[in-house]
Amino acid sequence: MEDIEDVLGPAGLAGGGAPPGLRLPLSTVAVKPKRRSSRVAQTPPQPEARIPGTQTIYVKTFGCSHNQSDSEYMSGQLSAFGYAITDEPEGADLWLINTCTVKNPSQSAMTTLISKCKNANKPLVVAGCVPQGSQSLKELEGISIIGVQQIDRVVEVVEETLKGHEVRLLSRKTLPSLDLPKVRKNKFIEILPINVGCLGACTYCKTKHARGHLGSYTIDSLVGRVKTVVSEGVREIWLSSEDTGAYGRDIGTNLPNLLNAIVAELPVDRSTMLRIGMTNPPFILEHLKEIAAVLRHPCVYSFLHVPVQSGSDAVLTAMNREYTVGEFRKVVDTLCELVPGMQIATDIICGFPGETDEDFAETVNLVREYQLPQVHISQFYPRPGTPAARMKKVPSNDVKKRSRELTSVFESFSPYQGMEGKVERIWITEIATDGVHLVGHTKGYIQVLVIAPDSMLGTSADAKITSVGRWSVFGEVIEGSVVVGEAPKQTSSELQKEQKQNQVEEAGCCGTDSCGTCACSDAVQHCSPEQCGNTPDAPQTSGDVDRQEAIQSTLVRRNVEGSTKASESIAASPLVGKEQQVNVVTRRGVSVDTILWCVLAVSFAVTVALLVLLTGKISSTPSY
Repeated sequence: MEDIEDVLGPAGLAGGGAPPGLRLPLSTVAVKPKRRSSRVAQTPPQPEARIPGTQTIYVKTFGCSHNQSDSEYMSGQLSAFGYAITDEPEGADLWLINTCTVKNPSQSAMTTLISKCKNANKPLVVAGCVPQGSQSLKELEGISIIGVQQIDRVVEVVEETLKGHEVRLLSRKTLPSLDLPKVRKNKFIEILPINVGCLGACTYCKTKHARGHLGSYTIDSLVGRVKTVVSEGVREIWLSSEDTGAYGRDIGTNLPNLLNAIVAELPVDRSTMLRIGMTNPPFILEHLKEIAAVLRHPCVYSFLHVPVQSGSDAVLTAMNREYTVGEFRKVVDTLCELVPGMQIATDIICGFPGETDEDFAETVNLVREYQLPQVHISQFYPRPGTPAARMKKVPSNDVKKRSRELTSVFESFSPYQGMEGKVERIWITEIATDGVHLVGHTKGYIQVLVIAPDSMLGTSADAKITSVGRWSVFGEVIEGSVVVGEAPKQTSSELQKEQKQNQVEEAGCCGTDSCGTCACSDAVQHCSPEQCGNTPDAPQTSGDVDRQEAIQSTLVRRNVEGSTKASESIAASPLVGKEQQVNVVTRRGVSVDTILWCVLAVSFAVTVALLVLLTGKISSTPSY
């Protein structure tokens, strides 16, 4: 079926039509009823006639934080129209699958889920990068699909699909509004897309086919969104895109301008923190000092994800990455020098076509030298339609061997060593899957697990690190240190002045060992390549999906319940705009032995009391 475009009148999308975020009348969506196959003897069951907006929708998301944000926007619109959103597929009236096209495993998982949906005779809508980048995929035949820039039309697509129609909305020239209704997976975390697409042309990347060329939101629209979510009680803002560093190059601005404008709107009491998303080396090289200044700000996590992909310049050239290993080193060295407690994460692809043993050895040496606390290791997956898919492949056994070797080298590091006894400020936003620990992060985004009541979600506190493991650190919240509040807003100039003062204070009193993060610690320690590897970060991961899930099974965080619509979120909470002290009540476990001894003691005491009572009655009974 041909793509069905929006019908907005002579002016088209660029001129006329409904403003972004407004729901267009159903008459503007062209649909095509599914044809009955002559090979089918019986007529397939027709969907039950029900009032639109009363059904239950199962939403499943694959891929990056940008995809997660898209799912939250789609869920928000559906919920605002009356649909119920569920995590249980069995009882849902329709399935909405938001897909990822980066690697083969994620697309294979999508295919499996589509088959399950068809076998269950459920209406299905597929969204995300797979239908956008592979519109003619066989698995998508006869299924409604919605493109990555059409998420503001999801209600119409769902309605028509429930009626038994097949709808395809893929092409668009404008970005979806940032002010659409939104149901956050975690009500304390706002994922904010600052742009779509990128300026690169990596030979292995399929995402460019889906997300397209760079398209940036204006600074005013992004700052407006930040103001809104801060007022709603959001405690972490994640800036997300395919390449954060490229932001603004299509609209005459740049990333430092955006970051400075956003930081000016963050509460000065540090109740809301900003996390900068992934950036490739080429587009931040000219802004390193400005980026470092933002990363030093008290309300910004001192953390950045900078993919290197390979330690060999020859492989980087084949990948068309547009930078050298030396330029990656410059990014890491400069940020670690200028930002106390700086944390760097990176990505590695093992077995890219043409990678020799010598090329791989250079990658291993780079990882050993810097010992970065977070390295995402993956095997090369040829994606259909990309130049790399046509290149001569490295034997699969060699690819697997290299992946295992690099993973072994990475896991030999001890990034958490030396943290015991230190006191760190942490921001608590999630609950661990064990149902016991809360998950907090230091200013360097080091994950800290603490035992504390759920009332501490959305707060910050000082925590003393009590023990360390390979994949996480554990701490105890210091009583009386938990504060939730929003100080009065200040002007940009006042914030800039305060930021300079804070930087001076950091130079005198902030820092932890080996690139560790701090809010206010002992002394400054600039991060050398060796130091960068000795500091923890978020849980380390490898490219082996099964191994990654096994290692982090106890660290994967349960979603915070109570996700709300943007219009009904925690803006009404009495905590916002007030300062509150939270008394920490730890969950202490009682051993089985203690319980048994208590039961025995009570039983013995009751027995003795009964014997005494009976003896007294017998002695007082008159004899005849």
